[in-house]
Amino acid sequence: MDIEKLKKKLHGCYVTVPTPFEDSEGLPLSFSAINEYVNFLLKNGLNSKNSTLLFGGAAGDFSTMTFDERKELAEKSSDIVDGRVPIALGGQTTSTLELIKLAEIAQSNNFDFIQVSCPFYFMHTEEDFIEYIQAASKAAPNVGLILYNTFWTSTSVSNQLIEKLSDLPNIAGLKWATPRTDAMEFEDVTSTYSSKFTIIDNNLFFPYSAMNSMGAQAFEVHLCNFWPEWGAKLINEVENKNYEEIGRMMIEEAMPFYKLWVEIEKNYTSGDGYLDKLCMELVGLPSSRCRPPTRDIRGVYNTQTFDYMKKIGVPHLT
Repeated sequence: MDIEKLKKKLHGCYVTVPTPFEDSEGLPLSFSAINEYVNFLLKNGLNSKNSTLLFGGAAGDFSTMTFDERKELAEKSSDIVDGRVPIALGGQTTSTLELIKLAEIAQSNNFDFIQVSCPFYFMHTEEDFIEYIQAASKAAPNVGLILYNTFWTSTSVSNQLIEKLSDLPNIAGLKWATPRTDAMEFEDVTSTYSSKFTIIDNNLFFPYSAMNSMGAQAFEVHLCNFWPEWGAKLINEVENKNYEEIGRMMIEEAMPFYKLWVEIEKNYTSGDGYLDKLCMELVGLPSSRCRPPTRDIRGVYNTQTFDYMKKIGVPHLT
């Protein structure tokens, strides 16, 4: 494995692809819809130089899928992408044994990366997490590990823990988010480790973290799922250091999306990917609700979401 080549692949928009379901009993996975999603993204601005697609992440409903469904999603998503763009597999789980199987699945299905975070439910120690990550590294030595700091569900990853893991040969990236405090933890980790790993900004600091002093090279971008041209433009503006335009895009176009997300989460339901899915439906893509316990937001937030999308000029609106 050429880890430097892998790190260069992990660049630009890090797109968490929602998992669509059939509108029938049990909400089975819809692979025909995934095929449409991938083709929509790649026909409208995303490519191997500016994006990585994540399948089976939080917005991909991994938490409501069986292990067999996660395996099938990995196999069929890889076939659908067919090498056209780098791909990552969500590896979140509470079991080291299951993580090993997911890592093996990622490797056998030609995934470039597997995204791994500290197991949730129990507050594991850092030494627990080190053994957990080492198990994934050993199981899939040809797959780049993306270390994801999900501090809101589990043990937070510290600078010291990153240092302890930095000798693993296949860590390619840090998907980084931290609580906002005066200690500037996000800036500390990003500026310290961007020369060693690809930093994926998960804190919405795009105009800031891409500066040379911090060096983030990739960004979690939900808007790409229904407006891939927006993500492609964002990356171009970052590369051209057009921070004024990046700031406008974030305030006028991205911020209303996240404010609507927070409103829905506060007043109606919780989970991930539900607003992406509604926006995708409104641009004519086959979509679905998220699986329970997340409730269906369609019919409740359609008008508000459509009005937001129309106001900011989202193309493809039906």
